[in-house]
Amino acid sequence: MKPSIIYIGNKVSNSQTNPTTHNKLVENLTAEEFKVFSASCKTNKIIRLLEMIWVFLKNRSQSSYVLIDVYSTQNFWYAVILSKLSIFFEIKYIPILHGGDLISRFNRSKKASTSLLAKAFVIVSPSKYLKEEVSGLAFNNVVYIPNSLDLKSYKFKLRKELRPKLLWVRAFDEIYNPMMAIKAFQLILERFPNAHLCMVGPDKDGTLEICKKYALSNNLNITFKGKLKKEKWIQLSDDFSIFLNTSFIDNIPVSVLEAMALGLPVISTNVGGISYIIEGGKSGVLVNAGDEVAMSKAICYLLENQESAQKISLDARLNLENYSWESVKNEWLKILN
Repeated sequence: MKPSIIYIGNKVSNSQTNPTTHNKLVENLTAEEFKVFSASCKTNKIIRLLEMIWVFLKNRSQSSYVLIDVYSTQNFWYAVILSKLSIFFEIKYIPILHGGDLISRFNRSKKASTSLLAKAFVIVSPSKYLKEEVSGLAFNNVVYIPNSLDLKSYKFKLRKELRPKLLWVRAFDEIYNPMMAIKAFQLILERFPNAHLCMVGPDKDGTLEICKKYALSNNLNITFKGKLKKEKWIQLSDDFSIFLNTSFIDNIPVSVLEAMALGLPVISTNVGGISYIIEGGKSGVLVNAGDEVAMSKAICYLLENQESAQKISLDARLNLENYSWESVKNEWLKILN
């Protein structure tokens, strides 16, 4: 019989957030016959913390491991609290690292970070980038296990004729720099006057309204879809030719992996963990953060060199085999069994 697991993290999925990887891992582990007690889906921060603690206390006696999502935001402190509870009750706990800004958080909160990581049974990093960064902080028990992607859910489409139709999918947040996509789009209009940009994602910090006003004042052919369920934006993507990712800070964005799985050639900033999943010029195109001129040139290059764009799409899809649950699950089983 496989052990029971408590999984504390971010289950929140509503009109203001994009889905996290938490629920997918719960689903996959449950399919492998682990019993998983998870929390929390509450949006109120105090209620969320109380539910996390309650789920932990209620199920600690029958659980062998505690998985803890670790983020760089205020949610970081949930992880610290749950790690201390795990230590007190002598349950093995496994931090799972998330977010391109996590190292900055560790540097800002050194004492809390050390207490969180030092006594972990093992530390799981979904990206090679974070694994290297955390290992560099003298923690030697970091294991790379990528977030899994159900490739069967993504129908690969090789775009034999790229059109100037661009897709951006992310939360509207300053750190994801959606304005870069808009300005890069604006720069290609002289060469491709019929171009269209579609932007999908919820607003996080007021950035969406700023983008809408800019698009309206400059009479740009941009569609803002707000948050869409995954199946809706996947269906929408069939009508687009190039995917843009514009982050200032990033780790392993699921939306980029999904775009690659769908056959969309990706143009992305080269920050954080991005260069670990995209080989510039081979499985995607990389540009410097904030450089909308370089991004606009990359868009034009793909539109004018369609054979290169097709090779990029094929190579990216091939690389994603490493992210299937069948490839990933053995790494989890080594730890949890």
